[in-house]
Amino acid sequence: MPARLPSWVWVTGLTVGAVAAVVVLAVQADRGPHPAPTAAVSPTPRATASPSPSASPAPTGVPDDSGTGRRIVYSVDRHRVWLIDASDASRRTFSVWPGTVAPDPGSYTVSLRKEGPITGSDGVKIQNILYFGVKSGVNLAFSNALDGASPPPAATQTTGGIRLRTADGTALWAFGTTGTKVTVVE
Repeated sequence: MPARLPSWVWVTGLTVGAVAAVVVLAVQADRGPHPAPTAAVSPTPRATASPSPSASPAPTGVPDDSGTGRRIVYSVDRHRVWLIDASDASRRTFSVWPGTVAPDPGSYTVSLRKEGPITGSDGVKIQNILYFGVKSGVNLAFSNALDGASPPPAATQTTGGIRLRTADGTALWAFGTTGTKVTVVE
């Protein structure tokens, strides 16, 4: 009959395995594409809603007119966010679902963070909320739904929430501390 291992050996082994898995996932999440920048976009703002992020491949290059330094870049037209580090390298990019109120192009900062959960203006439970502006009395913020869903807002609702997938919301929450620059481009 084989010798039975003490319980502390099992606990240690499981802990080491879990830490290794977290490290691998963190490294994978930190890797982002580093493509060449694309052409500048036009300066005309729009307010649109989409049932889901575009299924067609979107250009993932950081917009030329998005500034420099550590920042969050949001493209209204592309429905895309980039997390840019201090060396101007894109650490992560992902598609998003916009609300019905689009922020005007320009420079903002993360002014308030709420981990949640809270109920969004559309009645959906959300978390990882990063507020960065106000337009026409509507708060502009990034967030993700607790259940991972992102249905399009009803045409009668006025929402400034920009919804993310859960994993992207977690990454943005870790990146976007209070005072982090947010650059909005077309």
